[in-house]
Amino acid sequence: MESFDAAPLVGRQVGSATLLEELARGSMGIVFAAYQHTLKRRIAVKVLPEACADEETARLFTQEALAAAGLAHPHIVPVYEIGREPGFYWFSMQLIPGESLDRRLRRLAAHPVPSRRMLPLGEALTLLRRVLEALDFAHRHGVVHRDVKPANILLADGALLPLLTDFGIACLRRPGADAFRTPRGSPLYMAPEQILQSAADERVDVYAAGVLLFRLLVPALPLIPHRSPEELLVAKSTGRPLFTRRPSELNPRLEREMDALIAQATAFHPEERFASCRRFAEALSRYERLHGRDR
Repeated sequence: MESFDAAPLVGRQVGSATLLEELARGSMGIVFAAYQHTLKRRIAVKVLPEACADEETARLFTQEALAAAGLAHPHIVPVYEIGREPGFYWFSMQLIPGESLDRRLRRLAAHPVPSRRMLPLGEALTLLRRVLEALDFAHRHGVVHRDVKPANILLADGALLPLLTDFGIACLRRPGADAFRTPRGSPLYMAPEQILQSAADERVDVYAAGVLLFRLLVPALPLIPHRSPEELLVAKSTGRPLFTRRPSELNPRLEREMDALIAQATAFHPEERFASCRRFAEALSRYERLHGRDR
């Protein structure tokens, strides 16, 4: 996908829209800004070139669109339309003016003052709760995301409005959908059972949200030493502690109760985690009531 020349696609008609410019690309497709003529608005269109797609990739691309299209929630990017043109598959979705959470965190990490290298505590807790609400909604509608990470959370300009996107490896609980046992995801955020290819459920998203919360609350994650994603996967699959320090040791604004919340969310055994994203969100709300948002 990295070497694919997408320039000839600019100006192509796709459904009711015209592709305008490339915005981003990843392993599962290229995202364009587009103009939808019927409703006279800018939208986003994700394209998967046939030259870059085997049968499995094409199936997952279609599954991504179908998974997101069935989820109408204020913190999930809505999908509008899906189709196929000569040479590529595509689906259209809302265009979010802003940046990804990953880009926001990278900018913060470059701040010269260490205490400013992370989101304010209140913003971090609000953001994570809203992501958990979106995940809980998806779970109740039979969709497990399986790739929750900063790059897959978009932040709308001028508002603390996270929108969950990229359901490319989501699991749909219906016949013919991707099996839960397929090992896919991002090494840092993958739950151990994803790595081990053992039975997995909604608690893989609880695990990823726990790692994400830790990342939001500290300047940098205190990970065990590892030289490659493969080494990190091996360490996680054996049950070794992933982090070398507690959140409250790295952020003086945190109480020890936050250490316990993150430890529970990222427990090696799924049955030791929060039973659902809703339970996790409720625990964060209790923490805020007891300790406040910013101190």
